[in-house]
Amino acid sequence: MNLVLQALPIAAPTLGWAAHALFLGRRLRTARTDPLTGLMRREEFTNRAQRAVKRPHAAVLLLDLNGFKQINDTHGHDVGDQVIAAVGRRLSAWCRERGGFAARLGGDEFTAVVRLAPEADLDSELTYSLSARLSAPLETSSVTLSPRASIGICRTSHRPGAALPDLLRGADEAMYTAKRLGEHWRPAGPVDLYRTTNGRRDGRSGTRSGVRAGVRAGVRSGAHLTLLAPMRRNAS
Repeated sequence: MNLVLQALPIAAPTLGWAAHALFLGRRLRTARTDPLTGLMRREEFTNRAQRAVKRPHAAVLLLDLNGFKQINDTHGHDVGDQVIAAVGRRLSAWCRERGGFAARLGGDEFTAVVRLAPEADLDSELTYSLSARLSAPLETSSVTLSPRASIGICRTSHRPGAALPDLLRGADEAMYTAKRLGEHWRPAGPVDLYRTTNGRRDGRSGTRSGVRAGVRAGVRSGAHLTLLAPMRRNAS
């Protein structure tokens, strides 16, 4: 008993530091992780992606959900959160199968880095694999939805030696071109077509903000189909 009492003054500080380290570790993981999807946040993604894009056959993706605001407005933010969480899980699983990882940039926008073989069929990978997985019926608390996204991809083989910001710009431009054209995905070219501001396309060039406006106008006129479409539940 005396030995136990003598050991307490020594053990107590050690246990205290261990508990404090555990607490700090949890806070650090929380700071690096998006609580809704479990995906990494922008800063953590940037740190990892800067190294990942230097490896052979790397590709950077940007994804933006179609019609997400309508889901929030029609079914509420709780359903919108369920959609975001499900898309995050599905995207993460697809990326892991291709030696990559994903992040949520904010709102309904995601990014990822994966490795694709030079001979990979991008239409098979992005239309019939990724898009199909993302749009699988999702049972939310009040409605069944099929989330769909516009995807831009920029392969490092198309821009040899390019750093992460340039690859992200290429994927961003390709994504909004896909959205404007109503396509599942679009590849980036060897160079950007439009000016950029702080790494994102310049709306004065008729790009990011201009494309958004064009898409919204198309939705209002019926020229662009909303791709985040609810399906009726069975009566049973």
